[in-house]
Amino acid sequence: MKRITLAIAAVTAVVITLLTAQAASAAGVTATFTKVSDWGSGFEGKVTVTNGTTSSLSTWSVALDFPSGYTVSTTWDANHTSSGQTHTFTPPSWAGPLAPGATATFGFNGTPGNFSGLAACRLNGGSCSGGGGGTVPAAPTGLSGTSSASSVSLTWSAASGATSYNVYRNGTKVGSPTGTSYTDSGLTANTSYSYQVSASNSAGEGPKSGSISVKTGTGGGNTGTKQAAPYLYMGWGDPPNPATVMNATGIKWFTMAFILSSGGCNPAWDGSRPLQGSADANAIAQIRAAGGDIVPSIGGWSGNKLGPNCSTPEALAGAYQQVINAYNLKAIDVDIENSDEFENEVVQDRILNALKIVKQNNPGIQTILTFGTTTTGPNFWGNRLIDRSKALGANIDVFTLMPFDFGSSNIYNDTVAASQGLNNKLKATFGWSTAEAYAHQGISGMNGLSDQQEMTTTATWQNITNWAKSNGLSRLAFWSVNRDRGCPGGGVVSNCSGIAQGDWDFTRITAGF
Repeated sequence: MKRITLAIAAVTAVVITLLTAQAASAAGVTATFTKVSDWGSGFEGKVTVTNGTTSSLSTWSVALDFPSGYTVSTTWDANHTSSGQTHTFTPPSWAGPLAPGATATFGFNGTPGNFSGLAACRLNGGSCSGGGGGTVPAAPTGLSGTSSASSVSLTWSAASGATSYNVYRNGTKVGSPTGTSYTDSGLTANTSYSYQVSASNSAGEGPKSGSISVKTGTGGGNTGTKQAAPYLYMGWGDPPNPATVMNATGIKWFTMAFILSSGGCNPAWDGSRPLQGSADANAIAQIRAAGGDIVPSIGGWSGNKLGPNCSTPEALAGAYQQVINAYNLKAIDVDIENSDEFENEVVQDRILNALKIVKQNNPGIQTILTFGTTTTGPNFWGNRLIDRSKALGANIDVFTLMPFDFGSSNIYNDTVAASQGLNNKLKATFGWSTAEAYAHQGISGMNGLSDQQEMTTTATWQNITNWAKSNGLSRLAFWSVNRDRGCPGGGVVSNCSGIAQGDWDFTRITAGF
């Protein structure tokens, strides 16, 4: 939204006085909200945080409650999350401690206009009226860590009075979990990292723990289990017996589709089949009995999604947790492609924040996002999803593209070009090397004929598999095993590929990944 500055006789200012335990003078820490301008359909707000103490303020969190019907559309110079009418702002990743006497300012655009003022405000969960800062928690004890090639999973003992924690890697804050565990992802293999943890409450942040050193494993930046995991759908397309496919092809993992809303924030297969006692649960049991495993695909193109139906990140994380608990999962995939999720800023952020909570509550779990692409890489919404995953600290392990439905005449070239475009975006956003970025990438293709009549032959899929393997990608999937049977004649149907092929040829090729 274009900001419009109006000449007005007066501005609305609400001064919020906030005191933390770091305050060493009566001035304390204050935050001043100013309505800079209002153009009828929207308004611009500004908040200035001033450290009036004699000690550095390591961090801050300003929560603003808006009147019913008002919301924030864009933000600058702060990280922003929302839950209902509460909008919370924290320092951007590049901001350091706020020195004594210094100020930090952030701004935002809100809608609609004619904004009359805030309903309430808080700093670090405490009162905005000032006075009695309370006592900050002591330093957490028992900090320990385990590692994979690209992540470190930390645990520690709870600190009395703590409402959240702050995780520091090599002196830089990388996360703020509410529980006593955290997984730091996207790390370089065979590298030592130093960690400390502090505890916070409404009085502020307490001292840091002693430091520990944790070294990641070898593996060139792999994000964990390398998944050759084609889609298997038990609600459609004459689903095959998974053990039969495994025995015939050597495949070990399947991506199980689709977890949807069965009404509200309740997960179910296709929105109707229960997590336990269903054909899906039986298939998972067969796969595991044969030595394999699964990753559920949550979302997809059709049906009622959990993302829009769960009202908060916490509620959505709870729905994801139900699925994780039902099958003791090592990985989950959120297929975010329909416009009600992919092209919705609020739902995108809700999904990312929910996956961040999942990572914090399930150390070592792999989180995957699957979404559409152009022939040259992610579109605006895909780029936003990646940017916001960085800004929100979501720690996504694998970004998987669906490179099809372009109307392409050369699906191999377009798949490679789209993946290279994603690689460039991940390098620019996260600062990874080419190899590190590829280790956070996946491809989810479509075997045989696509919806747009694009042709992916077994030879083409072999070339795509070879390219993905040689470049160190972490995931390879296709839609779907149900369709991995020959039926030449050019039709796109649910239980065969539309081309001449042997049964399970695409699955057999994928197993070689």
